[in-house]
Amino acid sequence: LIMYLYFLLVIASLLLVNFAYAICPVCIVAIGAGVGIAEKYGVDDTIVGLWSGALIVAMAWWTVNWLINKNWKFRGMGSIVFVAYYLLTIVPLYYAGLIGKISNKFWGIDKLFLGIIIGGILFYAGESLHFYLKSKNNNKVYFYFQRVIIPVIVLILASVVFYFLTK
Repeated sequence: LIMYLYFLLVIASLLLVNFAYAICPVCIVAIGAGVGIAEKYGVDDTIVGLWSGALIVAMAWWTVNWLINKNWKFRGMGSIVFVAYYLLTIVPLYYAGLIGKISNKFWGIDKLFLGIIIGGILFYAGESLHFYLKSKNNNKVYFYFQRVIIPVIVLILASVVFYFLTK
């Protein structure tokens, strides 16, 4: 039931989204494609988690911007939305048996969970780097699709690092 509610929430949020938010739709598609491809080829759960965590942060960021544009501002809105997205992802994964396996740990933490947390942090850092570079260049990007390329490169580099760490 929780998975179905989560699926409906994601679909509803996609239907209500305008395409001029801080996180671009191309980035969301790139992250989603990365997760799908990784799972298909049996990539380690840590790497799948990196891309999943990035997707969670992107969707939460998108939702916060949508709420702001609808003038639905309230105290702690960003934190509440981010925590809600993490819970709506991690809780169903836990109950489905995908998070919490004793044999699936790295650094003493579940691989998928670790990847989700690190991926979210790295995606946020990549987006922050984009906005920082843009602010240093008179609010202009240095290269086309900078908003997409920087976070995706950060995630690709992290994926390579985790590939060798978990090999």
